[in-house]
Amino acid sequence: MKSIKLGSFTLIIAIVFAVWFSKFESCSGRQGRHWRKLKASPASAATFNVLDFGAKGDGHADDTKAFQAAWAAACKVESSTLVIPSGSVFLVKPISFSGPNCAQNIVFQLDGKIIAPTSSAAWGSGILQWLEFTKLSKITIRGKGIIDGQGSVWWHGGKMSSTKPTALRFYGSNGVVVTGISIQNSQQTHLKFDGCTNVQVYGISTSSPGDSPNTDGIHLQNSQDVVIYSSTLACGDDCVSIQTGCSNIYVHDVDCGPGHGISIGSLGKGKTKACVSNVTVQDVTFENTLTGVRIKTWQGGFGSVRDVMFSNIQVTDVETPIMIDQYYCDGGKCKNATPAVAVAGINYLNVKGTYTKEPVHLACSESLPCTDITLDTIELKLSQKSKRSNGPFCWEAYGELRTETVPPIDCLETGNPSKTGARANKDSC
Repeated sequence: MKSIKLGSFTLIIAIVFAVWFSKFESCSGRQGRHWRKLKASPASAATFNVLDFGAKGDGHADDTKAFQAAWAAACKVESSTLVIPSGSVFLVKPISFSGPNCAQNIVFQLDGKIIAPTSSAAWGSGILQWLEFTKLSKITIRGKGIIDGQGSVWWHGGKMSSTKPTALRFYGSNGVVVTGISIQNSQQTHLKFDGCTNVQVYGISTSSPGDSPNTDGIHLQNSQDVVIYSSTLACGDDCVSIQTGCSNIYVHDVDCGPGHGISIGSLGKGKTKACVSNVTVQDVTFENTLTGVRIKTWQGGFGSVRDVMFSNIQVTDVETPIMIDQYYCDGGKCKNATPAVAVAGINYLNVKGTYTKEPVHLACSESLPCTDITLDTIELKLSQKSKRSNGPFCWEAYGELRTETVPPIDCLETGNPSKTGARANKDSC
């Protein structure tokens, strides 16, 4: 009887175990397939954390080699993510994250802080950029992290090289996105795009003191199809600088100050050709800046600036809110020269606020006057902070006042100049 009970019990246990095991195997099989799927997904397999490549993140150890190794790994995998984690400070020497043989859609996820070395030995001489991304396709830098150039050691002489590097530079790249990050205390320019196409910059900030020399916020050169928006730019030079070779540039919803304003140029230095076209700057605020919206060219250059719209510009305590200066001379004495970069088709719409020195300054070339300038809804009042000021100034500037202006800009010439060189020069681009 006992043996029968034992046998029955054994049989029951065997059946239960068999059923349970079959369910486990089935479940395990599903889990196994799910695990294999996750393992193969780019989101998990293609994430490269610099800490896993030997970075210390203590703000003292040199993490350059770890960044290089992490990039080398990420470069091989499409849609990979290189992670600079929050809570760490990474000391990185000059470095290039370069193609052209890298995969597309790489994300540089910056949540921590990257700092530059402050010893001259770490730099050598003649280095033009600190962090460089070159010859890449569809590259994104995003996150809530900080790039700190620690530039004060460069700004006022000392033992550093006379060549001040750009903090973050993109060269020869297409489909570039920079969003969320902060760049501060750059050695020279904060963020530069050279030879790039299809660029988006939004939700970023730059921050350097107003007296830090040549620390432009964003510098564009030989780049097309660029949009910059929803950003705060504080620096010691132009908040946005638009140089030769740029077209289809759209800047909007940007706060500028301190700084020198948003500038096209300087252009044509050293008798060079400069071509800039189709630029829109709108919904921008300027506070305590040298200028608001400015075009500046050197005598002796050639080429053209054309099809520019400055609209919905709010200025507060800006020295000169509207400026065209075709006699630009950055230090020293410049000789008079007949050739000039032609300026035509420049539109100012709804520019309002306060100035401290001069509301409008339009100084155009005697040989190639500015043409097709339009002024519409201009209301500029002297700031209470200003003790003395000048009225609007115009020289060889031709265009149209579409509304009454405050103050009256009676110096703008109507119609077109008798000189025809401006039109011919413009076509050279």
